[in-house]
Amino acid sequence: MASLKELKERIESVISTRQVTSAMKMVSAAKLQKAQQLILKARPYSDELDLFLRSLASRNRRQLHPLLHEIDDKAAKNVGLIVVTADKGLCGAFNMNIIKKAEEYLHEHKDKKIDLICVGKKGFDYFRRLNMKIEASYVELFNKLEFEYSRDIMQLVTEKFVSRKYDEVLIVYNEFKSAIQQNIVLKQLLPIKELKEDKEDRYAAYLFEPSPEELLDELIRKDLDIQIWRVLLESSSAEQGARMAAMDAATDNADEMIKDLTLEYHHLRQSKITTEIIEVCSGAEGLQ
Repeated sequence: MASLKELKERIESVISTRQVTSAMKMVSAAKLQKAQQLILKARPYSDELDLFLRSLASRNRRQLHPLLHEIDDKAAKNVGLIVVTADKGLCGAFNMNIIKKAEEYLHEHKDKKIDLICVGKKGFDYFRRLNMKIEASYVELFNKLEFEYSRDIMQLVTEKFVSRKYDEVLIVYNEFKSAIQQNIVLKQLLPIKELKEDKEDRYAAYLFEPSPEELLDELIRKDLDIQIWRVLLESSSAEQGARMAAMDAATDNADEMIKDLTLEYHHLRQSKITTEIIEVCSGAEGLQ
């Protein structure tokens, strides 16, 4: 059985941990609010631009730009897989869910040559320990997200795709739904998919000025920029939501532990006092 001193030290240690988890929860809540505002601004533009380009792709315009060129899925042997995790832990199963999804894809497509592009330190460290081929890594960027990061990633994958080193470019990330809910998304970035047949194409025929090739080149690269930027924002928000939930649970567990340890401390102290009283009384009776 632990002594009173040991119990007191444990209680003080748990109280100190609770202060840390409570502070981290409040910091994550503030960061989440800021990230949510950025997502609300980015989503409408991102959705509309993506819909517009997919409409173009469905109008037999694929021959106008190399980033629209599509090959049969069975013939696609070279794949670039962008894995977006966090730079830090203490956010529950956030990172492992992404890593598991990436590993599932790698296992199901062993016949393909897959290059990993790791965004976030946790994914990079994990796959590096497994000696997986990592084409590029972008770490320590979520502390201060900049639009230039998405542009760097876009330039890398478009160069690989245009040079036919990649037949497809996919991205796996956590999509933010709420502070307690995130969805794992595996999405194809390149080539740009056509609109589904059952979805209404509300765009009319186009007149291009300047040339279609020139316009498409600018729009497609801008769309990829925005799509990757949105993914980074979604992942950042999902990370803060997951960390806030994890720290909230940790704080509640610390409260329960402090309560149990304090109760044990008082029981032990009461027992010790009772024993001392009995010893004093027994000694007094022996002197009579």
